[in-house]
Amino acid sequence: MTDRKFLVSPGPHLQGGTSVSKIMYLVLLALLLPSTAGIYFFGFYALSVIAVSITAAIITEYAIKKLRKRPFIMDGSSILTGLLLALVLPPTIPLWMVALGSIFSIAIVKEAFGGLGHNIFNPALGGRAFLAACFALDMTTWVAPMGFGADAITTATPLNNNFAWSGNNLSLYQDLLFGNTGGSIGETSALMLIIGGVFLLAIGIIKWQIPIVYIGTVAILTLIMGDDVLFHLLAGGLMIGAFFMATDYVTSPITSTGKIIFGIGAGILTVAIRQFGGLPEGVCYSILFMNAVTPLIDRYVKVRPYGLVKKVVSES
Repeated sequence: MTDRKFLVSPGPHLQGGTSVSKIMYLVLLALLLPSTAGIYFFGFYALSVIAVSITAAIITEYAIKKLRKRPFIMDGSSILTGLLLALVLPPTIPLWMVALGSIFSIAIVKEAFGGLGHNIFNPALGGRAFLAACFALDMTTWVAPMGFGADAITTATPLNNNFAWSGNNLSLYQDLLFGNTGGSIGETSALMLIIGGVFLLAIGIIKWQIPIVYIGTVAILTLIMGDDVLFHLLAGGLMIGAFFMATDYVTSPITSTGKIIFGIGAGILTVAIRQFGGLPEGVCYSILFMNAVTPLIDRYVKVRPYGLVKKVVSES
């Protein structure tokens, strides 16, 4: 008999015609719109933040793979991590902090757990949480959209208690939709994020359960509390979190039911932090918390094995 070799790899074990690299590059394609909007509103420095974050991510993954004596494969995952991290950072953050956060995202949050497929937390959000813990002042310094060559003017983000708006609600919704407000580089333009998210849904890269349930939960709870629902949906990082962070294959549940539980949990935590916590925004930490309980969700919400028929015991 001939010896057979079995390939052992991290789950989920799904087979299809779409490779990991193709998925990563399609997500990168969907992020081009919010990235372009961020550069348009916050100027060329935002582009340098994106470039530094991506470069540091690629170099770090290459170095770690060499240290671990593992092959380095340009599958796009390090590029995606670097870009996502950059998009959730303030537009004037020092570049050395950007590089440090990117290094932490890859070296600690991703590679320390074994690399792609083994990490339990979203690497980009892990890097952002690390920077927020180490450099609270720089991570909470926001500027108004300034365009190219304009001077930065410090402002408050829409979810901050110090935020003041002189216009009517319609003009505020319009600016939140298009991105003409203070905030992280890639989270201010809700419209660009929605278009990118719908694109990923249409081509089947992400499933509807997490983003729709996540956003829906935030909307319902905000309505119950008597707050402005549309404002809470458009402001902050809800759209980038729901479509691009919470839907990460590795750190979210496998089953449809599990994804719904994940979305509800993330929505509840986001509203709780926004309403009762010490932070104006709750998307980052809500997703990281749900990442931590994803193995528990997968343990108790299982797929019925193909062909399994429930045994019926006769009472006679």
